[in-house]
Amino acid sequence: MATKRRRKRSVLKQKFTLRMQKKLVMLFMAVLLAFTILIGRITYINASDGEDYARTVLDQQQYTSQTIPFKRGDITDRNGTRLATSERVYNVILDAKVLLDDEDKAEEYVKATEDALESYLEIDPATVEQVLEESPDSRYTILKKDVDYETAMTYQDAVEDDTSIRGVWLEEDYLRTYPYGNLASTITGFTVDGNVGAAGLEAEYNGELNGTDGREYGYQNADTGTETTVKEAVNGNSITTTIDANLQSIVEKHIRAFNDSHKDEARDGEGSKNTAVIIMDPNNGEILAEAVYPDYNLNSPRDLSAYYSEEEISAMSSEDKLAALNSLWNNFCVNTTYEPGSTVKPFTIAAALETGVLKGDETFYCGGSLHVGDYDIRCISYDEGGHGTQNLTQVMENSCNVALMQIGLQLGAEEFGKYQNIFGFGSYTGIDLPGEEAGLLYSPDDMGDTDLATNSFGQNFNVTMTQLVAGFCSLINGGNYYEPHIVKSIQDANGNVIETKEAVLEKRTVSQETSELLKSYMYSVVENGSGVYAQVDGYDIGGKTGTAEKLPRGENKNLLSFIGYAPQDNPEVVVYVVVDEPNVAYQAGISNQVSQLAADIMAEAFPYLNITQSTAQE
Repeated sequence: MATKRRRKRSVLKQKFTLRMQKKLVMLFMAVLLAFTILIGRITYINASDGEDYARTVLDQQQYTSQTIPFKRGDITDRNGTRLATSERVYNVILDAKVLLDDEDKAEEYVKATEDALESYLEIDPATVEQVLEESPDSRYTILKKDVDYETAMTYQDAVEDDTSIRGVWLEEDYLRTYPYGNLASTITGFTVDGNVGAAGLEAEYNGELNGTDGREYGYQNADTGTETTVKEAVNGNSITTTIDANLQSIVEKHIRAFNDSHKDEARDGEGSKNTAVIIMDPNNGEILAEAVYPDYNLNSPRDLSAYYSEEEISAMSSEDKLAALNSLWNNFCVNTTYEPGSTVKPFTIAAALETGVLKGDETFYCGGSLHVGDYDIRCISYDEGGHGTQNLTQVMENSCNVALMQIGLQLGAEEFGKYQNIFGFGSYTGIDLPGEEAGLLYSPDDMGDTDLATNSFGQNFNVTMTQLVAGFCSLINGGNYYEPHIVKSIQDANGNVIETKEAVLEKRTVSQETSELLKSYMYSVVENGSGVYAQVDGYDIGGKTGTAEKLPRGENKNLLSFIGYAPQDNPEVVVYVVVDEPNVAYQAGISNQVSQLAADIMAEAFPYLNITQSTAQE
């Protein structure tokens, strides 16, 4: 028996030969190679046609893809008051295929759904019927847009447990709104197509204010379970401006009152072609208020009815309407150039003092006009035979063109042009608002004596309000030219400050000594000269008036202005007022009213800003 068992084991050993072992290894290698080829093929298919295969699979399932909208950032004043914000709203979406899916109960479901939509969301049943008839297989039709949050929640609560209401869902969205309507309209601007800035800060900071949409992907798998993937939206940044909404409101109130008082239907109805005011901190370039008339309602920026009758609007062509809207949206302070008139005289005197052409103790004789080149150029005192002999203080008090022409001619075209550039005329200020104009100057090579003479008192070259107020601030703050700006900081969606707009000191324009002399002259302008109507009880104010005759000359079209500051010793604020073509029979004759408008604004603004009062008042 033992021998038989040994023989059997020997036979078994002989059956699993070396050859058999080799075949087994080869078979294993073949199987491994097949798996390798299969994995490689799958990888190739996935890389080259994976999306197509995935789409084929998903098409056989109930697949949804829903956008999660981002919230555009707010625009606020310096104190956090919202000038522009985005409110959560809802779009009412109809899935016709779901509503009609159960043929046996479709009529019941349609009736219940239409009734609910009409009761809670004011959607006409005829609107639903039209979609069901024309697009019964549609999965996404907007029945109504911009439903407010309260209304949407009332609807949801009412239908939450009603299984007969089908195929309707609320899509979250945001609506850009402007809580204060017309306030700071040309600064803030507005959006089109939801989140595209079209003017003002909305356009200038569009990239910062916008975020990135998120998306929710979902499908029903074979086991009727729901698979969902969510990519959250990234909300936009918010910006805090240098504007004070209360101060802005004060300015706009007085601008509106001035224009209302000058409306005359016999002369096109409006109080002026343009009225604009800038209030600026001369010590850091911050713009505290910037207002333009006419303004517009930011919530309905295409509404012309405030300035045109229904008949006038109906008669307008598309081009006429576009021109009217562009004029309405124009920011006069930044986008429009003009001849500034006598508000330039302090700049001319400053250049002469800096170059040594003037020492400060000179006198000038005015006989009512000055012959320059081929022209007799008149002074404002022409009819009275001139101002006679004057020192520099009197030259400024009387706003004497003849004296300024003499000073300009002594300066010469080269130095005059050099200082125009130093003061920022003819170049961009860098203001963070869209569409800034650079102005128009003569080059020294092209400037003849007549051009130089008229330029010296503010005619025959163009500036913007922003240029002039920024340069003027440097004249009265000791010579420091700050870049004007209207944004103070930028915050992320969580309120963290990610960028602070610090004051940018760009250059020195004049010396401290020149600045002090100019202030003494301009203080006398308000105390004793052409700017007396700009006086405000309790405050030491300096400033300069301006009257510029517009082209074509001799047609009674004028731009009137006043620029002033307070207090006299250490100026804390600058106020610049421009009235372009006031609606009166003789425009140049109401320069005093423009100074009075400035005084009205300052009388209310200075106590609010806590501007230092005169020593006598303290």
